[in-house]
This record gives sequence, structure tokens and C-alpha cells, in this order.
Amino acid sequence: MPITPEDEISVQDLSPKSRRIGGAIYALMVVLGWTFRWRFHDPGKITENPPDHPMIWIFWHNRIFAVPGSRTRRAKGRGGAILSSASRDGEIIAVLAAKIDCAAVRGSTSRRGVKALFGLLDWVRRGYDVAVVPDGPRGPRYRLGPGVIKLAQLTEGRILPIRVEYGSYWSFKSWDQFRLPKPFTTVDVYFEPLIDVPEDLSEEAFEEKRKQVELVMNPNHETD
Repeated sequence: MPITPEDEISVQDLSPKSRRIGGAIYALMVVLGWTFRWRFHDPGKITENPPDHPMIWIFWHNRIFAVPGSRTRRAKGRGGAILSSASRDGEIIAVLAAKIDCAAVRGSTSRRGVKALFGLLDWVRRGYDVAVVPDGPRGPRYRLGPGVIKLAQLTEGRILPIRVEYGSYWSFKSWDQFRLPKPFTTVDVYFEPLIDVPEDLSEEAFEEKRKQVELVMNPNHETD
């Protein structure tokens, strides 16, 4: 049961309502996951031969439903933490993280941002993976903020872009148009090649790197 450093947050510290909702969502993920036809695309064999350095997992907010199942099937046993917002929704994400033996670093670009960044830095510098939803918690959808690039720049972590595509799904009327995959559909998970971010970057080079990572995540040029 990996979690650590010093277990960033205890699920028991979260509200009973968040624990109930998070538990119910996780149960739905597990049950639906049994019906999916999972197809993993990993040309670099990152999950077969994981690197000995930390990775910064990134995936879009509206594809998060398939991520826990992907981790338990392809990266179980790697300790780490996920950045979750300081809101009630963030509490639910913290519950889901605990279900797959990960911790939650609470904060976002809008609330507790500096504290959250230092929390993630601590995890990566100790050799653990972290996960960041770069267009969360409020969007814009499919737009990669600078935080992920800065985190990789300040650490030895390398960015692991993860793309998820569903054969069929329900789309919600939320800011991210959240996608819930339908039972028995195909779920394609793409582990893209790792991306290095040099420590020394000019402002222009930093922005080019941000655009590069965003393009990898949006190969069909999806934007808001």
C-alpha cells in the first residue's frame, strides 16, 4: 500500500458525504470496468518496463473516469499522489485516490496553489509519481496550464501524457462535457512517450514546451 510521504491526507479527515459519494463512484468504476474492452497503447513500453525516475501523469478532466482502472491494470504498485482541488469535488477525488493507494495533494491554481505546488514537488523529489489534471478544476477544457511544465522543470520528473478515447459514451452538460463510457464499450488508453523539460528555459522556450505537450494531448486539435 504505497501512499506516503507521511500520508498527505487521511480519508477519515474528509466529510462523511464525500466518502459516501467517492465510494459509490469508485464502485461504479469497478463494475463498469469489468464490462469494458480495454485496449492499451504503449509503444514505449513504459508500463511494462517502468522507469526508475518519477513520472508526472497528465490526463484531461473529462476522461478521468477510466484513469483508476488504467492504473490498477498497468501501473499498480507505483506510489504517488494526485492533485485535487480544495473544493468538495476535490474531496471526492481524494477518496478515489485512496481507493487506488494514492494520496491527494489538495489545492489548485485558484485555491491553495502555492501550497499544492510545494506538496507535489515534495512527492516528486522523493521519487514518487504524481498525477495532475492540467485543465482542471474549471477549465478551459483541453487547455494545458503552465503548472505541469513548471513542476517538471523544477524536478527530475518526466511528463507522461495519457489520452483516453471511448467507443461510446454519455456526455454531461458540464464545463468539461464530462464523458461517462457506456457499458461494454471499448476504452483506448494511450501512454504517450515521456517528455523531458529542461531546467533552463527562456520564457519563449517554456511556452513552446507547453504548446508541445498540449498538442500531444490534443492530436486532433480539440479545443474549447
